[in-house]
Amino acid sequence: MRDRLVVVGAGAVGSAIAWAAARERVAGEVVLVDPDPGSGASRVAGGMLAPISEAWPGEREVLELGAASLARWPAFADAVAQDAGSPVGLRREGTVQVALDAADVADLDRVAEHLRAWGRDVERLSGRAVRRLEPSLGPAVRAGLAVPDDLAVDNRALLAALTAAGRRRGVVVERRRVERVLDDGARVTGVALAPAGSSGSPGTVGGSGGSVLEADRVVVAAGAWSAALHPVLADRVRPVKGEILRVRARRSSLPPPSRTVRAAVSGRPVYAVPRDGGRLVVGATQYEAGFDPDVLVGGVRDLVADVERVLPGIADYALEETAASFRPGTDDNLPLLGAVGPAGLVAATGHGRNGMLLVAVTVDAVTAVLRGEPLPEEARPAAAARS
Repeated sequence: MRDRLVVVGAGAVGSAIAWAAARERVAGEVVLVDPDPGSGASRVAGGMLAPISEAWPGEREVLELGAASLARWPAFADAVAQDAGSPVGLRREGTVQVALDAADVADLDRVAEHLRAWGRDVERLSGRAVRRLEPSLGPAVRAGLAVPDDLAVDNRALLAALTAAGRRRGVVVERRRVERVLDDGARVTGVALAPAGSSGSPGTVGGSGGSVLEADRVVVAAGAWSAALHPVLADRVRPVKGEILRVRARRSSLPPPSRTVRAAVSGRPVYAVPRDGGRLVVGATQYEAGFDPDVLVGGVRDLVADVERVLPGIADYALEETAASFRPGTDDNLPLLGAVGPAGLVAATGHGRNGMLLVAVTVDAVTAVLRGEPLPEEARPAAAARS
C-alpha cells in the first residue's frame, strides 16, 4: 500500500473530497468507491445554496456553518471548473422567499427579524414589490423577502464537473458497493466490498465473491447509508425522503423566474430553482419513511398544487421528471465532519437538506483533517466526535 485514501460515496460531497484530496496530495492514492457514482440525493437535489433563506430561529449554528460554506462557494466552483474544463452551473441571481396567507406572512416576518439580528442582508417586500421583481409570481403572493447573497448550482453539472476534475487529478473510481469499513480495533484497515454486480444497501453482507480494499484512511461520505458502514456511526444518520419535479417552459409558456423562489403555502415549504433552458427544479416534500424509493402520487399532487399557487404559469410547463431520494438527517441538523472512532476513520455525512450548500466547507474541513490539522473553527460545532 502507498498511503491509500478510500472515499466511500460518489455523490457531491464524496466526489468533491476525493478531488480535493488528490489535488492537495494529502494521500499517495485516492480511491472513490460507489456502485453508481453521481446518483442518490446529489442527483435529485434542488441545488439551493441558501443558508439565509433556509434559516430558522434556534438554528444559529446551522446558519453560521451554511454562511461559511456559501462564502467559499465561488472559489470552490472556480477551482472545480478549472480542473474539469467545464462550468459547474453556479447561479448568482439570489433568492426571493414569499408568503401567501397571514400565518405564513407572520413566519416570514419572524425569519426576517432574526436574520437582521444576526446581521444578514434581507429586504422585506410587499406582494406588489416582489411581483415587480419576479413577474412570474402570482397574485396570491402577499409578501416577500429578497435575499441577494444566496446562490444556486446545477447539481448535475456539478457532479459531471467533479467527475472530470477528479479524473484529471488521478482519482481512481471503483464501481462497487461497500459493505462496511474494517478496522483492527485501533485503526482502519480498509473496506469490505460486495461482489461485483451485487445489489443491496451498505451494511448488507453479500456472501461469497466479495473482497477487501485495503486503506490507510477511509472517509465515509455515503449519505443516508453511512450509519450502516461502521458501528461508531450507527443511529447517528437516518434517511429523510424527499421528492422533486423537473419541469420545462414550453414555447407558449410564461418565462420562469430568474431567481430561486421559496414559499410557504399553508405551512408547507415549496421551492423552484431555475436551470438553463427554461427549466425549473421544484421541491421538496419531506417524509420520515425509511428507504422507501417510490415517488408518491400525494407528494406530486402537493408539489404541483403548491407551486402553481406561487407561479401560476407553471401549469403550462412540460413535466420532464419526478424523482425521490434520501437526505442524510441528524438529530441536530448539523453534519458529522472529521475524525471519529478508530484512527484513520473520517466522517463527511449527515448534511440533511443542506448537502449542496455545505459541500464547500466540508471539503475544507475534511482536507484539513486529512492533513493532520484540526477542524476549522466554523466546522467545530459539526465535529463528528461530538456527544
